[in-house]
Amino acid sequence: MRTASIIGTGLYAPERVVPNEYFNELYGEDVDSFLRERRNIKERRYAAEDQATSDLAAEASRMALEKAGVDATDIDLIVVSTDTPDYLSPSTAAVLQDKLGAVNAATFDLNTACAGFVTALDTARKFVEADASYEHVLVVGAYLMSRFIDYEQKNVASLFADGSGAAVLKGRGAAEADDGGRILTSKLKSEGQFAEYMGIYTGGAAAPISPNVEGDGAPSRVQKLEFRKKFPDGFNPDHWTRLVHELCDDLDVTPQGVDRYFFTQINIESIRETLKRLDLPEEKAHNVMDRFGYTGNACIAMALADADAQGMLSAGDLVFLIASGGGAAIAGMALRWGP
Repeated sequence: MRTASIIGTGLYAPERVVPNEYFNELYGEDVDSFLRERRNIKERRYAAEDQATSDLAAEASRMALEKAGVDATDIDLIVVSTDTPDYLSPSTAAVLQDKLGAVNAATFDLNTACAGFVTALDTARKFVEADASYEHVLVVGAYLMSRFIDYEQKNVASLFADGSGAAVLKGRGAAEADDGGRILTSKLKSEGQFAEYMGIYTGGAAAPISPNVEGDGAPSRVQKLEFRKKFPDGFNPDHWTRLVHELCDDLDVTPQGVDRYFFTQINIESIRETLKRLDLPEEKAHNVMDRFGYTGNACIAMALADADAQGMLSAGDLVFLIASGGGAAIAGMALRWGP
């Protein structure tokens, strides 16, 4: 049986730093205190006007490829997770392939909102496990939500940011030693009854951006991130806790036996509550929202790459990736760290 392991990671955050004080001035009130104390956000990054999602993805991908010691021409497949694509069509993955010079790679995009990177990683590893022709796969989470922020929704506008994270997967044959790094198990779930709660609802076939066809003077639709309904209290801790236990059951381990956790980075209080329910110290989770804000489907990829760059992960570590996003989509993965 073939296995898939992560052999290189990378992240990219745009150069423009937007501190919390920006929102203090924008709204004429103290936003900084809430963001620091309740969300663990001190600053975030916004892309430059001439940058697209594929540009963010390309920067993170180049770092991951260099870390993996793999040339872009060695990549057999590129999977990009994003809900802020360059275009509705063609795929951002196709644009990224050209920017990287990954001429031998097949490409496609995947959208499960903020659960996207973990979903894409799971999808990619199944290509690797099922077909030996996919030896190296590049998986990217890329997010450019600053273009879609509704600043009238001040309770959430200050959370979102831009960034990208990437990982290179390598396939290993059944004859190779099985004590190295590898993806072990995963869980994907969805609760479609929450599809209308939050999202970017204009620009697709259901609500295209165009002048009013009746000609009655109504304004054109505007693309923006909308929070239409509040998710039930405890939604993320409930699902994350359950997901951790399901992954642990698959592996016959306890939550305490996991070396490092990476959660969706939208709310530090949800992460703390989940760790409390699991009877785990906060140090078990690595967080990057203090520097990068909330980067949606890129956030777990960025946190993973940041931990990797800091030498926080050792060969053999058991690592859990726990994600959730609009849809609602929920994704979890357990992997053994190492080449």
